[in-house]
Amino acid sequence: MDPMAAVILGLCSFTHDSAAALLVNGKLVGFVEEERLSGKKHTREYPHHAITWLLVQAGLAPTDVDAVAYNFQPSRYLAEVPATVRLLLSSTTRSRAVPRATGFAKVAVRTQRRLQYLRQQFPRARVTPVLHHRAHQLTAFAASGWSEAAVLVVDSLGERQTTTIAHGHHHERPYTRTLDKIYDPASLGYVYGAVTEHLGWRRGDEEGTIMALAALGDAARFRSVFARALRITATGFVVDPAYFPPRVLYSGYPRVSPLFTARTCPPRHPGEQPQPVHQDLAAALQERTEQVMLHLARRAHQITGARRLCVGGGVATNCVSIGRIIEEGIFDEVFVPPAPGDAGTAIGAAIAVHSDAGNQEPLKGVARTCYLGPSYPQPHLDLTRWPGLKQKALGTEAAGFLADQLANGVIVGLFQGRVEAGPRALGNRSILASPLEAGVVERLNATVKFREPFRPFAPITLAERAGEFFTLGQDAPYMSMASQVTAKARERTPAIVHANGTARLQTVTARQNPFMHDVLQAFERRTGVPVLINTSLNVKGKPICGTPDMALDCLTASGLDALLLEGRWITK
Repeated sequence: MDPMAAVILGLCSFTHDSAAALLVNGKLVGFVEEERLSGKKHTREYPHHAITWLLVQAGLAPTDVDAVAYNFQPSRYLAEVPATVRLLLSSTTRSRAVPRATGFAKVAVRTQRRLQYLRQQFPRARVTPVLHHRAHQLTAFAASGWSEAAVLVVDSLGERQTTTIAHGHHHERPYTRTLDKIYDPASLGYVYGAVTEHLGWRRGDEEGTIMALAALGDAARFRSVFARALRITATGFVVDPAYFPPRVLYSGYPRVSPLFTARTCPPRHPGEQPQPVHQDLAAALQERTEQVMLHLARRAHQITGARRLCVGGGVATNCVSIGRIIEEGIFDEVFVPPAPGDAGTAIGAAIAVHSDAGNQEPLKGVARTCYLGPSYPQPHLDLTRWPGLKQKALGTEAAGFLADQLANGVIVGLFQGRVEAGPRALGNRSILASPLEAGVVERLNATVKFREPFRPFAPITLAERAGEFFTLGQDAPYMSMASQVTAKARERTPAIVHANGTARLQTVTARQNPFMHDVLQAFERRTGVPVLINTSLNVKGKPICGTPDMALDCLTASGLDALLLEGRWITK
């Protein structure tokens, strides 16, 4: 095999949010999350559909793959086994020491078996495990397109690391040097997930619901609990095991302690109506998360001296925290990649192997791109599977026609071009609605998305007009930043303003998404407002629709009025 790996397959698999990315001669052919093709949200299955699509897209067979990059290193888990001895020194943590050591050892063995499975799938390829946080760092930094930046990664757990600060440089290829690291059990992602679960929502899936709920609560009620449970230190933070016992990597071990429950509230049953106490607990958690993230951002600035910041890891999806970092002015600019969570590490792992192999080809197709998955430009639609649906073809007037429909209060699913990377719909797999319609948020939550009535909806706007409605002061191309709104936004588009006075903003340029840019311009010509509601094309519990069939199922199973699918107007 040529030591210069030309065909590199990056994988996130067997844990959650399976995904695959393919680099060929340094060019990113594509990236897609398996859930978009299989229909199984947050699937942990081997990303068979994603890999098949990538290889077909590149005109390659599995035997053409030179290297497989996997997003975890098994040996790193084993280092935690002797480290658990420290838990024996305290009566608070003693009972967790042996189960924790056993759990980390089991995961090390399991990860080694997964690498062996990948070697069987690609017998000609070199299978390389990549340190998890390095994969996150490279995903975030390479996607920024910057030549230098601080890189902050905050997640639940990568082998043993939960938080890293690195300095990114890009000469011939992207490179990150880790300067600071925090190890489990000090984990911001773990704490947020534990409280999400305590509040009756699904950990690893519905943390965003807690962030929305937080806007309705009073953080003062439980502020002192989180000040003790999540303590800020000179170099980062620590988690008090009296409130959040150390993680054990298998089920049956509670993530919150009886003390935490006694000082907050009993666990909420998922079917129970959220009460003020739940809102207040969410508010205190969110407030402390923002304080820790601000502290980490300041630390990143202090030790790197960089003027720009890239943020990755699951906690980077906490758009309110990202908005706060921007507002504080710690950095000139902040960037979050479209897929900051584990799925995106498929890209970063592939970049790591590309760089380490000494490939001379520069990296291409990674910076400032988000539409990386499959497209269906001329889908064959057999509507007999969906009786009652009607379709008509639209021509070049599609953008204007769509704007007319939206201005008249129609709620439309939009399926066009390549599937977005990451958890947000960015105008290719979106549900669009007018923010000027009375009751549109209530209708979207109740009959289209089937989700909690307090959940806000995000705005999409023209990048060149964003300053009239939002105070963020920088582009937000991937809907990863919450912005304060202007008086004009409160007056003209109250539907997109959340209870805390923010909106999770997406800005669009003509270069990034020409069709959405045209729709926004056409909508403004009709209404005077270049802003639309943009939410993902799916219903609660289902992934964003990656295929035409998934989109048609979404249309028939929800209160959507219509679907614009690759130039075809489909109605019920």
